Amino acid sequence: MATSNRFDPFRELDRLLGEGLRSVSGSTTLPMDLYKDGDRFVGLIDMPGVDPASIDIDVEDRTLTVRGERRAPAAGDAQWLMHERQSGTFARQLALGKGLATDRIEADYTDGVLRLVIPVAEEAQPRKIAVTHGAQKSEQPQIVDGDARSESEN
Repeated sequence: MATSNRFDPFRELDRLLGEGLRSVSGSTTLPMDLYKDGDRFVGLIDMPGVDPASIDIDVEDRTLTVRGERRAPAAGDAQWLMHERQSGTFARQLALGKGLATDRIEADYTDGVLRLVIPVAEEAQPRKIAVTHGAQKSEQPQIVDGDARSESEN
């Protein structure tokens, strides 16, 4: 029994749109993990095969942008049998909330992974406020003309 290749318009449309969007944009998203470790956020962005010299990171108006480029191998007269690895410019943008110290962001690129460390700003870190009780307050020393006296001595 011969199998016929049925035309599926939805699958074909999905394939064409996927190819078209990849070729138009020239870039792809970069997979990322993001977690909080104490008073800092850590982002790990996969960028395999990207030349470290091509990596550009900037922050503008609370948007962090990471760019990098993976060049296609020089093929010369080679005939490609398979070409699945994407090349070109890669980019990823993150919207940064308030309370982050954008002037102290650190970046390190090792083994194809870009590690970003984004510290929480000092003024945005949680603080404990001591609560005094009315009875404790009356026994606190009061400074009068350089002498410390309790309120009961006054």
